[in-house]
Amino acid sequence: MDQARPAGGPILTTYYKILLGFSAVGIVLIIWRFLAGLGATTALSDGYPWGLWIAFDVVTGTAFACGGYAMALVVYIFNKGKYHPLIRPAILTSALGYSVAGFSVMIDIGRPWTAWKLPIFVNRWNLNSALLEVALCIMAYCVVLYIELLPAFLEKARDSKIEKLRNVATKLLPIFDKALIFIVALGMLLPTMHQSSLGTLMLLTGPRLHALWNTPLVPFLFLITAFTMGFAIVVFESTFSSIALGRKVEFRILKPVQKIAAWGSLAFVIIRVADVIFRGQTSLMFVFDTQGTMFWIENVLFVIPVLLLLSGTHNLGMLFRQAIVAAIAGAVYRFDTFLVAFNPGSGWHYFPSVPELFTTLGLVAIEIAIYAAVVKTFSILSGISAAPSHAR
Repeated sequence: MDQARPAGGPILTTYYKILLGFSAVGIVLIIWRFLAGLGATTALSDGYPWGLWIAFDVVTGTAFACGGYAMALVVYIFNKGKYHPLIRPAILTSALGYSVAGFSVMIDIGRPWTAWKLPIFVNRWNLNSALLEVALCIMAYCVVLYIELLPAFLEKARDSKIEKLRNVATKLLPIFDKALIFIVALGMLLPTMHQSSLGTLMLLTGPRLHALWNTPLVPFLFLITAFTMGFAIVVFESTFSSIALGRKVEFRILKPVQKIAAWGSLAFVIIRVADVIFRGQTSLMFVFDTQGTMFWIENVLFVIPVLLLLSGTHNLGMLFRQAIVAAIAGAVYRFDTFLVAFNPGSGWHYFPSVPELFTTLGLVAIEIAIYAAVVKTFSILSGISAAPSHAR
């Protein structure tokens, strides 16, 4: 098994500077949001109290960040050790994705300076609140992800020229190895809870949620998409980093991972369509308004990865396309559930403002920039040649 090592190479490349430019724009807009308020910087309203920052950055973004969750299930629960090289990059992606989601919540709420009270004021918790569970689980899961990622940083410290830093790292690494099973168990529980609870949130809207999406199975469907999107992002990230950083292509272990995402996507479609039929809402599938059209777009997207899998073409390019479509399919379903399928009543409309769009773009750029810097500096990726790659 290839040992993880830093990818090496220069960090401040041309592409990286472009990312920093978008990041700077996002940071400026975030500062403006805090100074001017939500009303001046967003298109939110009483009808649409949450928009792009929740529907994409949180609801969709955390599913994109479920690669660590999905791979932990395969490697640690089903004991498939051959997939271990995919764990660290998946956990890094998850940690950064969940951090962005948590920060997006902070910029979306009206009084973010009171958020620190949430995990502390236990006596004020509303134990019937699905949103409370989501908030607490995301906070806790961020901590768990960074703990899981800590050995990569300790390994770097172990090779430090500073003796005290080397000693601390040497002592802590065995402790983390022994505690790993408990950390992983918690890391499996928390996403299972909050990914399903994200679906539960929209059930609370009652009849305002379109009947094609308004089903008691929404929490379960959200959980399925968390897995399919998680596996797909692992394939996407590994394939892209192989091309960009000159690492060895892990086709042998990526192919079965993408198969899981593809068959999971097909299972989603079967369950979704069967549910609509069982609830007696079949006629709505053939009303080609915005909601009916998006329903079919979602399901076609979910079926495409299976069709590509069955096409008989098995190469890295096909694998990459399957992963992209599987990830987009889950993203469209989640985005639709929170925005397209939601109808607050006549007179209310929502389309993201320019600051909302560029804030989201800035946050994504920050996430990618941190990922690139970390994998070039710390032992995250396997399959890196002993001589560090200097690919752009």
